[in-house]
Amino acid sequence: MTRFVVTGTDTGIGKTIFSAALARTTGAPYWKPIQSGLEEETDSEVVARLAGVPIRPEAYRLVTPASPHLAAEIDDVNIDIETLAPPPGDVIVEGAGGALVPVTRTILYADLFARWQVPVIVCARTSLGTINHSLLTIEALKARGVPIHGLAFLGDAVEDSEAIISDISGVRRLGRLPIIDPLNNETLAAAFKTNFDRSDFS
Repeated sequence: MTRFVVTGTDTGIGKTIFSAALARTTGAPYWKPIQSGLEEETDSEVVARLAGVPIRPEAYRLVTPASPHLAAEIDDVNIDIETLAPPPGDVIVEGAGGALVPVTRTILYADLFARWQVPVIVCARTSLGTINHSLLTIEALKARGVPIHGLAFLGDAVEDSEAIISDISGVRRLGRLPIIDPLNNETLAAAFKTNFDRSDFS
């Protein structure tokens, strides 16, 4: 069974692109529990375009582009944590922003991951600051007993940063997805096949 949660060290680092590549490679459906901001292409729409896999409907679609806890308050929506559980079977779940983004005023995404006990893939950018952000994210997940499947780096190669994050944290490197231009379903699939081992996601 293919069941993974994709989280990251920050927002806007490429988690959705990685999620699309992983979903396309494995054929697993994609699920974004909470979508904040509907004016631009949503994460589910991006994955549908790039991966061509089944898309599970979001539990909450919030108009305001903000952290889920705040977007829900502005949109006058009550997020019920009990409704946030991954669908059964194969699925790629993508969180919002980083692992410590608030879902409500009292629950963080990392807390949800701890409840779910689905293996988490931590996406980390390779640019300046990633060592600190990555190690903090991993420590926060480990402190909650979240199972971590591995690290996926995003961006240009920075061997020392990638190596030291893995060495210090004890979390294995799965690979690195480079910047892809042009980005489409074929180029994304080719980049993932070149830089990741399919057997690591079985």
